[in-house]
Amino acid sequence: MPKKQFNSNRGERVASKVQTLVAEILRDNWGDDALISGVSLVGSVAHGGLQFVRLFYYTRNQDVNAVQKRLDEVTRMVRFELAARMNQKYVPDIKFQYDDTLERAARIDELLNNL
Repeated sequence: MPKKQFNSNRGERVASKVQTLVAEILRDNWGDDALISGVSLVGSVAHGGLQFVRLFYYTRNQDVNAVQKRLDEVTRMVRFELAARMNQKYVPDIKFQYDDTLERAARIDELLNNL
């Protein structure tokens, strides 16, 4: 008897839930931090059997390295708060990654306009 084909989008659902909760945590706990308050979470991807979630963010702050460093500093506290808000046995590790899609799109538009 062939195995039943199972196409699950659980990874997408967990990543989306983590993204929403982390955005709330950043807003609630670090809303007064100048570097973090300008961060918008724009996407998320689950990896490694839901043990790891990469969160993509965008910021208008010119010093992306400073924002990344600050997010790396608060990641452990964010994950601790995430564990309190999620009703799962295991809480995935999270990693913040800058999303430069808007800059790349603007650059492409500029190149196309110059043709």
